[in-house]
Amino acid sequence: MEFRTPLKKARNLGSAKSGTSHFWWQRATAVLLVPLVAWFVGTLVSLVGADLATVQETIARPWNAILFAAFIIATFWHAKMGLQVVVEDYIHTGWLNLLLQLVVIFVCALAALASLYAIARIALLA
Repeated sequence: MEFRTPLKKARNLGSAKSGTSHFWWQRATAVLLVPLVAWFVGTLVSLVGADLATVQETIARPWNAILFAAFIIATFWHAKMGLQVVVEDYIHTGWLNLLLQLVVIFVCALAALASLYAIARIALLA
């Protein structure tokens, strides 16, 4: 039984062979984010009512800075992949799809870099 349409055969379009990898990376970042979000929320709750110096000390601890950076990287990578799927599924105009994909990549990368810079600045200057 052949599942390809005659038009698809004529254009020689088939699977891009990237869906499985994308699917597994999305799941891997989701699994990684479970303990990181729990740690992040716990850290934020422990800092309620703390003064600025205490918050800076907490972020500047090596393990906390590393976990904050891992949280930021995993969060924005996961967000980028999720938004990519949403754009691919719901935007069918070629140029708009491409434009939105670039916007998603740019915004996620910029937000991740700004967050990592803030963590590094606090961790290295505290």
